[in-house]
Formats: sequence, structure tokens, C-alpha cells
Amino acid sequence: MGTECSTCACKTEVPESELFARLNETLNDYRDKPGNLIPILQIAQGLFGYLPENVLKHISKDLDKPYSEVAGVVSFYSFFSTHPRGKYLIRVCLGTACYVRGGKAILDSLKKALKIDVGETTEDKLFSLEVGRCFGACGLAPVILVNDKVHQRIKPSKIAELISQYKTADMEGETIDE
Repeated sequence: MGTECSTCACKTEVPESELFARLNETLNDYRDKPGNLIPILQIAQGLFGYLPENVLKHISKDLDKPYSEVAGVVSFYSFFSTHPRGKYLIRVCLGTACYVRGGKAILDSLKKALKIDVGETTEDKLFSLEVGRCFGACGLAPVILVNDKVHQRIKPSKIAELISQYKTADMEGETIDE
């Protein structure tokens, strides 16, 4: 079973055995370092694109930590994902300023345009949708993040155009400036 390389834009399949070999190198490098779990999980997610159960069990066993501890860290931090994410991770701010200025309507428009709910990924694996509580851009509200790019003063009527820009860039092999 191959897994798409998530650390590059090569779109080539990397065999799962190679990903586990890289993970084992990481485990060897970090095994005796204090506070090693989060960096290992970050690297593992970079390799696999997400943190499936078999990867978490492998890390747990190798570090001699209870699975519940490893899974607990993953579920606590929103950075980590236990399911595949799309190429473009869209996060909608629903902090107070964004919510008051239409954040919920933005979220509803994105759900409708992408035909997914929060926590889901489109069938083409291009977009994932998540919610955040504050991105520190209250003066620009409402905002969304697409990967690390901030889109400010978003309006529901502009969502389809924004999605289209990302789809077009993807088809043409381009990247929208981060």
C-alpha cells in the first residue's frame, strides 16, 4: 500500500515501508531526548500526511509509552490529524470578531461550495475544512486561512471565486503565494 509523499509536490507514491523506515530513523534520533513525543509526531505527520492508528501504535511501542498517551497528545493538539487532509487546509476563524462579522456565514458558504462538513476532506483530496477560534487578525475579520495564507474580510459571495482560484492553480501546477 503506497502513500502519497506529503513532504513535496512530486505527487509520486512512496511505499509505506519506506515511510516507516524514515519514521524509524526519526525514532532513533529522538528516542533519548526529553520531550521527544511532539517532534516525533510532527515528523511522522509530515511523512505520512496524517497520523493513522498503525503509525501511532508503532510510535507508542517504540517509545515504550502507553498508546493512550500518544493518542491523547494527538487529539489534544489541533495541528495533528488522524485522517488524511486535503492539499489545501481551509480554517475558518470563529473567534468573537470574526463570528460577529459573518464568520458563520463564511463557514456555511464553504460547506456548501465544497460539499463537506467541518473535519472532512473533499473526494478529490484537494480541500479540508476546519474551524479555529482566533487567528490574531481581528482587525481583518472575518478571516480564513488556506494553509498558511490569510484571506481577510471574506464575504460569502466570494467563496466560490476563492475556491476556483485554488482549483485552477492546482490544475496548472502552480502554488498560490503563501
